[in-house]
Amino acid sequence: MPLIALENMPLVAMEFMNKVHQEDIEIINELYLLLLEYEQQKSQKNRELFELRYQEWFAHTVTHFAQEEEKMLAMNFPPYAMHKGEHQNALALMDQVYREWQNTQDIAAIKKYFSEYLPQWLTHHIQTMDTVTANFFKTGESPCSMG
Repeated sequence: MPLIALENMPLVAMEFMNKVHQEDIEIINELYLLLLEYEQQKSQKNRELFELRYQEWFAHTVTHFAQEEEKMLAMNFPPYAMHKGEHQNALALMDQVYREWQNTQDIAAIKKYFSEYLPQWLTHHIQTMDTVTANFFKTGESPCSMG
């Protein structure tokens, strides 16, 4: 059973964003399986597979956020700074979790990040920030405007 079920993820008004969210979920689910494999068999190979995929996920997320931010800037999205700030916080936490993992190999801590924090954060971010942003991309209307 996947950590995050694709069918439970909210959809937004822009298909390119839905596609990237689907890719994110697939990578996160794969990462979690790799982590469970490492937990079952603590081999160097399993650790390296998990860490390599984590690094790929981080790079994928940097690109994902940059594409959204570029479009927000191009369309003069009013709450750009707030949305970008959420992205920066998410990347900082991803980096912190990875660094702590490298230093401690604390499986319980990283499993908690993947199983508890990450699904909630991702769902909330899509339901709030990304929904508003996608609607703006589609209509050009800001949630901040009165009209």
